[in-house]
Amino acid sequence: MVGISCANRVFRPLDRIGILFDYPVLGMQQSPNPLNLVSAFRYSIPFGMSVICSQRSVARWGVSMSQVILNINGQAHTLDVPSDMPLLWTLRDILNLTGTKYGCGIGVCGTCIVLVNGIPTRSCVMPAISMAGAEITTIEGLDPAGNHPVQKAWNDEDVPQCGYCQGGQILTASALLERNPNPGDQDIDAAMAGVLCRCGTYSRIRKAIRRAAKYAAEQGGAA
Repeated sequence: MVGISCANRVFRPLDRIGILFDYPVLGMQQSPNPLNLVSAFRYSIPFGMSVICSQRSVARWGVSMSQVILNINGQAHTLDVPSDMPLLWTLRDILNLTGTKYGCGIGVCGTCIVLVNGIPTRSCVMPAISMAGAEITTIEGLDPAGNHPVQKAWNDEDVPQCGYCQGGQILTASALLERNPNPGDQDIDAAMAGVLCRCGTYSRIRKAIRRAAKYAAEQGGAA
């Protein structure tokens, strides 16, 4: 497996580097910010070997480091990270919050979604240093006990199949119910359209969101 270890952390590769250039297949109307593609490529070097970058060799590789304070799941973390390191890899490889998954690396699939000030945000294309001062919620922080209405509904409807995308699905659903406690099917489909499920669990997701809305109403508030 290809990987880059900078500051003693491993940045995992794109599983299919070709997806960077496959926009017609993905139905994209326009390409994402090319700078994001450069960053995605940088953290996904397609060579058949690992490139080891210790703290000492960071400057030699042209990597500038920045200190940032990130507020994640109610806790403040002071971190030294490469200036262009995506939030996704900061969460996974520095803070070991591995519930946020890597999907496409270019902000298309929604698997890596976290909530930033309550808004679903694709962490794979957001530099970690740009998140200073924001309130970030990962799937681990939604409700560690699993008692959030969306989590309970997901279990009751048996939504996941492989489960890989479900962190992004659950956080997006919870954000929807925060702003619209009683969404219709069109509202649900519009809100969830940006999170792809390779297993095709969309009908179960819709049912679970309806159930979560009922659970939240019974608890006397939004999800």
